[in-house]
Amino acid sequence: MAIAMKADERSVKTKGDLRLLRAGGMVPGTVYGKLLSDAASVSVQEKDLKSLLRSHPNAVLELEVPGQGKHSVMVADVQRDSLNGRLMHVDFHQINMNEAVRANVRIDHVGDSTGVREGGILSVVLHELEVQCLPGDIPESVAVDISSLGIGESLQVKDLELPQGVEAKSDAELVVLTVLAPQKELDEEEAEAQDVEAKEAESRSDHAQHEEISTST
Repeated sequence: MAIAMKADERSVKTKGDLRLLRAGGMVPGTVYGKLLSDAASVSVQEKDLKSLLRSHPNAVLELEVPGQGKHSVMVADVQRDSLNGRLMHVDFHQINMNEAVRANVRIDHVGDSTGVREGGILSVVLHELEVQCLPGDIPESVAVDISSLGIGESLQVKDLELPQGVEAKSDAELVVLTVLAPQKELDEEEAEAQDVEAKEAESRSDHAQHEEISTST
């Protein structure tokens, strides 16, 4: 179900005007989309946007665009202050509820790993998964059951169980998480080899993600 959000028309353009707007608890934004006559300059309540980004950043919104009616949109981009993290600008993208979209969703691990119970160390490599599905089917998160994961074992993107209609677009070979052997039981050479292995797994995941970005652009 879409979340209702109201946007105010934004006519201010100068940096000084934008500072005053933000000081008043508003975040400037822009709405883009095929069904809009033109990109709309808007502002939204900062507290509402913060709440949305904390709870469900991929939610479908029913945004009332001044002068152009209500439209189904999603948050496409958020700009933050590099020093204090304050919200500076938001882009909304108008969507078609009958057309698939891509989104990054959080990965949650559940259960008590066999390997961790035996003293292993859970190393999480991938925190988000890129998926493609209809806007109404975007999951809030993807749960990964690690109960049967032993020491030295890993889970990859291809091992994840996704809801019906949801397709993973991240590389299938990306390592999501792995259980490392306890350091105290390793000699210096083994500990170094294990550290190299973990870094290589993370490097492979980062490289595959960069390749995806390059390919999609």
